[in-house]
Amino acid sequence: MRQIHFSAWLLIVLSAILQVIIFPLPGVYVLSWVALAPLILALLRARPVSELEVAGSVRLQPATPGQGFLLGYLCGILWYAGTCYWIYDTMRQYGGLSAPEALLALFLFCCYLGLYHGLFGLLISLLAGSGRDFRRPLVVAPFLWVAVELARTRVTGFPWNLLGIAQVDNLALCRIASSTGVYGISFEIALVNVALAAAFLVPRQRRFALLAAAMAAAAVLQAGRLVDAPPAKADRGALLVQQNIPVSAEWTPASLQQTLNELTELTVKSVAASPAKIDLVVWPESPAPFFTNDPRFREALGAMAHDTKTWTVAGAIGTSSIGTSSTGTPSATAGQTGPVFNSAAWISPAGDWTARYDKIHLVPFGEYLPYPSLFSFAGGLTREVGEFQRGTSRRPLDGSGERLGVFICYESIFPDEVRQFADQGAQVFVNISNDGWYGDSGAYAQHLNQTRMRAIENNRWLLSATDTGVTASIDPWGRVVARVPRKARTALVAPYALTSVTTFYTRHGDWFAYACAIISLGALLARFTFWKNESSKNRKKVDASS
Repeated sequence: MRQIHFSAWLLIVLSAILQVIIFPLPGVYVLSWVALAPLILALLRARPVSELEVAGSVRLQPATPGQGFLLGYLCGILWYAGTCYWIYDTMRQYGGLSAPEALLALFLFCCYLGLYHGLFGLLISLLAGSGRDFRRPLVVAPFLWVAVELARTRVTGFPWNLLGIAQVDNLALCRIASSTGVYGISFEIALVNVALAAAFLVPRQRRFALLAAAMAAAAVLQAGRLVDAPPAKADRGALLVQQNIPVSAEWTPASLQQTLNELTELTVKSVAASPAKIDLVVWPESPAPFFTNDPRFREALGAMAHDTKTWTVAGAIGTSSIGTSSTGTPSATAGQTGPVFNSAAWISPAGDWTARYDKIHLVPFGEYLPYPSLFSFAGGLTREVGEFQRGTSRRPLDGSGERLGVFICYESIFPDEVRQFADQGAQVFVNISNDGWYGDSGAYAQHLNQTRMRAIENNRWLLSATDTGVTASIDPWGRVVARVPRKARTALVAPYALTSVTTFYTRHGDWFAYACAIISLGALLARFTFWKNESSKNRKKVDASS
């Protein structure tokens, strides 16, 4: 650690700060083109070689693998701390943790996911070796970055704010996502960052030309934000009900019935008052203990669907039997004899409950507690929501010729999982969520941008119905075409359309990310083979001289 030059530490901190502010709420998206360059530069100019150049400056060489991991790891910890700071408030307010415990939970989270930045630093250092030929690590760096993002998605299961999400408003650039997914955008951003870093690694006489080329490429790609696509045609209307129910609400039978009455009344009146025909009603994932087999809830939703003559999606707790707590309030765990699911019910205009989607990708510490004996201190958050079981099918909800791909809450951050709904025939996406857990932090805006990318990748309209907002209609270009203010009980008449056309990404999934992973692996194997051959040659020379 002491052998790492102080300039490398400064570059790491700079890169972490830049990676934080390119996402909302700061949203300085243009800096995504330079956010990774300091990290790459720090990895390739990390330690002195005890020689002075002509100008008297310290000559620096690439980090050792251990140093590369350490530099990348610190960058990752700082980035996650600045981006996912909202975890502290969530664990503090809803997880029942004290301030020190919530801070520890955030720190452990950052230390865990920061390992991926550390892995990137380690692999770049391995490719660089101890020489000053930077071509191999620079060429492979964009492929490595995408491969590490794929690992974040597939291994850890928390691909929050992949690099390409920073350009979700760049309509021209984002069209590549319909073929490669968000990973293609991440690759392009990483490529420009590599070119920028390379400008500071070449001899001074060549620096200006390379720097100018890198900045010109960034300017051209960023100019895609100035391009506006034609309006997307919408021939249907959905009513998205924003319930605005506090996450920490205390429930009694009377308050639960009152809330149910108010929401059904709001829905019926909004459908009646809508100037456009309403084809679909959507209630979001909600903190209210609505159970799919509670007779009161079933009757109220069935009557509402019948009165409005619409198909209805409603977030609820799916269970085979209803339990009752000691106060008479329905509970997610009390008295249950079967599994409990985080579900979306599908109700016909006749008032019949015809189908249900059960959430497959559950939130650790929010919907289940991984390794209970190890993380028992965080069980308060799970008790607040319920100990849910995983669903098994991503089959679209089908009714009246309209097939809906419904996914719940943070399932929207998983590109390959969402695209499976479209691959199985979903004609429109519906994301129901309770973003009240995030409070007023930047997480709700981060979640919205990731949800928008799913619409782009699959060329689908997407209806985002949330408890506290953002409740919105998103077109296939990822544009928010209609929304209502956050933290208000209201309803949005959301335009949308159906499509059965599938994109290349919908049909083939994360092929590009896997290709990047294979190329990265090939580069690493070639590097190790080169080392082995060089070592063998050196031994032969020593033997010959002796």
